[in-house]
Amino acid sequence: MLFRCFLCGVDWIRGWFSRSCFNSLELARKRRRIPTKKGKSIDPLWQGASAAPHSTVNVLASNILLNPCSSGSGNVLSLQKHEPECSSNISSAIKAVDGSENEDHKLFNQFDVVQDYSDHHYAKTSPGKTSKDWTKTIQNEWKLLQRDLPGSIYVRVYEDRIDLLRAAIVGPSGTPYHDGLFFFDVRFPPEYPRCPPKVYYHSGGLRLNPNLYESGKVCLSLLNTWWGSGCEKWSKSNSTMLQVLISIQGLVLNDKPYFNEPGYKNTVNTPLGEKHSMAYNQTAFVLSCKTMLYSLRKPPMHFETLVVHHFHERERAILDACSAYASGIIVGSSVRDGAKYACDKCFAGFKKSLDAHTELLAKELAKNRAQALELKGDTPAADEIASTS
Repeated sequence: MLFRCFLCGVDWIRGWFSRSCFNSLELARKRRRIPTKKGKSIDPLWQGASAAPHSTVNVLASNILLNPCSSGSGNVLSLQKHEPECSSNISSAIKAVDGSENEDHKLFNQFDVVQDYSDHHYAKTSPGKTSKDWTKTIQNEWKLLQRDLPGSIYVRVYEDRIDLLRAAIVGPSGTPYHDGLFFFDVRFPPEYPRCPPKVYYHSGGLRLNPNLYESGKVCLSLLNTWWGSGCEKWSKSNSTMLQVLISIQGLVLNDKPYFNEPGYKNTVNTPLGEKHSMAYNQTAFVLSCKTMLYSLRKPPMHFETLVVHHFHERERAILDACSAYASGIIVGSSVRDGAKYACDKCFAGFKKSLDAHTELLAKELAKNRAQALELKGDTPAADEIASTS
């Protein structure tokens, strides 16, 4: 049964990438130059590079291995089933192509070139000795990202440090990470693409997923930070930064992260395993709420506008989810399903913690709402001003 679920996941991601490639060909005919904050245009293929983009856009899920990378021992866990409604990849891609994305997000380009990299995790790391081929590879990565990013992933690259990149990933619906923003700093080493990029997760000191450490380490076989073999690991000819970002969103930030731990794979679809998984999701959601607070209070540079508009748009949905989960609705499930936890001691502790963080979130979201209205040029209502004081 688990293997059948894995095959379903492979077919779904294969279909999505096939559609993405088709859309990419259409978008390529309408390529626009990339505006910077200074108002000038910068083409990611500057310096006149004429090399073809990275050779493979149609990346299959079978080439991606979810690697829990925990302190325990055991084999790598097989992929869990991800229902289409539990991931925002398809809907976001459709929105990006059809132009149906929320108006707020149109104020923030999915891909852009910026200058100041001073707060980047790898800012003080030297680019090292690079070659023309390396430069062309990075330029091709820019082109691929500009063209094919899903609507729920945002990227900034740096004009004076093309070895650096920063990405924001929206947590997929149907998971304990829904509506959250998760930030990653990336560095392309001089050996790239012979070796994978270096990726750092802005954790805020929180461990909300077995693959994402408090230290910022991201465990993924595609990054060679966990066990893997053959096509499961980084390939200099086939792997891309786009593949890494989509893997993190779809395979790491999934609906049942408890089973990312290699030692727990034997409990999949067992009553005990499912009970522990639901408890883990409770903890993961509370930590995701803490991460929202972290992002609202100190957004990474160049993503301030995204943070404001994203949380303004999702404010009601986030607070409604907090209220529903506190009433017993299972984390990550549809409120309409009405599925509830048993009222045990574990749930009582979760409710107490969630209530406390919901109150903090409500205050921060109210402040954010006033800021969003100010950016739009609207005057906040009297009750909105009062709620932020």
